[in-house]
Amino acid sequence: MLEVFEKGGFLMYPIFICSLIAMTIFFERMFYLKSIKTKSKKFVLRVKNLVKKGSIELAISACRKSPTPISKIMLAGLMKYGRGLDEIKEAVEDSANQEIPILERNLSTLSTIGNVCPLLGLLGTVFGMIRAFNVIAVMGVGKPEALAGGISEALLTTAFGLSIAIPTIVVYNYLSHRVDKLIREMEVNCVELIDLLIYQETNNGGIIRDSLSQGGEVEYEVSSSE
Repeated sequence: MLEVFEKGGFLMYPIFICSLIAMTIFFERMFYLKSIKTKSKKFVLRVKNLVKKGSIELAISACRKSPTPISKIMLAGLMKYGRGLDEIKEAVEDSANQEIPILERNLSTLSTIGNVCPLLGLLGTVFGMIRAFNVIAVMGVGKPEALAGGISEALLTTAFGLSIAIPTIVVYNYLSHRVDKLIREMEVNCVELIDLLIYQETNNGGIIRDSLSQGGEVEYEVSSSE
């Protein structure tokens, strides 16, 4: 393996480093996204059930104990309970704008690696071809084996660059699809939560007491629809 690297030239090393970075990002994102999906499914059902029962305080407590993007977005909406649809939606949207980039973290790096590796390989091939033609200039065309050997070595970087770029692009598209699917699920769950909160507001009159983790009580006046 080391011999192949030496034949391919110095640009084989940055391509190899890119492959290590791509693999690290892939495994980290796979583990993270799988963990998020596993935790979120039961959590969302629990929060919705609590809101349906009018247990807003318990729903807020559950969100604070769950360090996932969907829990933070739902918490933002729950904290605006009693203040009307517009404030709830605005809080949810603001929180989503902060959490979605966390889901997409490092995906742009994968895309960059997928685009750069073939170019690094091509650049290595260009350098190799220059060396091969220098051999011709010195030795003439009487030794085609010398030229063939130089060209074969020059093409190693292109082959290596493509062998890294192709799976990296596949992985990038796969992870992007998973993130998009998670975002769509989050959107659906947030819309359902907002509907539940508005329903609770319009069907439960009186004072809603919400004990916050920072201490003290906050009272929201909720007018009955009747």
